[in-house]
Amino acid sequence: MIKICVVGEIGSGKTYISKLFSPKKNLIFNADIEVNKIYKRHRPTFAKLKKNLPLFIRSFPVKKSELYDSICFNKNNLKKIIKIVHPEVRKKMNSFLKKNNKQKFVILDVPLLLENKLNKPEDVIIYIDAKKNILQKFIKQRPGHNPKIIKLLKELQITPKKKKFLSDIIINNNFNPKKMRLRAKELIDSIII
Repeated sequence: MIKICVVGEIGSGKTYISKLFSPKKNLIFNADIEVNKIYKRHRPTFAKLKKNLPLFIRSFPVKKSELYDSICFNKNNLKKIIKIVHPEVRKKMNSFLKKNNKQKFVILDVPLLLENKLNKPEDVIIYIDAKKNILQKFIKQRPGHNPKIIKLLKELQITPKKKKFLSDIIINNNFNPKKMRLRAKELIDSIII
């Protein structure tokens, strides 16, 4: 099984491009979706968050607004959240990989994949690049956009220059659906021989 890891800056279109690579949703592991499921369904995570952030986490399911409030109050709270949530996401990713190990390929859409050293040397790393002004536009359009949170999340990431260096392929996302679909198909055809 080939693992295709899609990386890039916040708002670069990683999830969109991941979907173009595989029309079969069951072959895509999207860490952001899994985090949302954990917040909504995983009571042990809620209990740990409530214990570590008692002033902010009030009730189950965990609300993102409460997490944002805790981070805005003290940026070190982001580290507490990561320490609790990331191991659960890793478990889900490992389960996904085990379940799909007979597939030709899977797509990993994991924002901090390189930072957390979750990739293996044989994985195909694809960096999604986009112009800064376009990135800013898409980030601002996101529901619950919070510039302070975005800044803190960017601080967790390695630089785009280093990500590009660590990547096997760089895609320039011009946000043109027709061109991006064609580019995604060409890449998958070249990777999956």
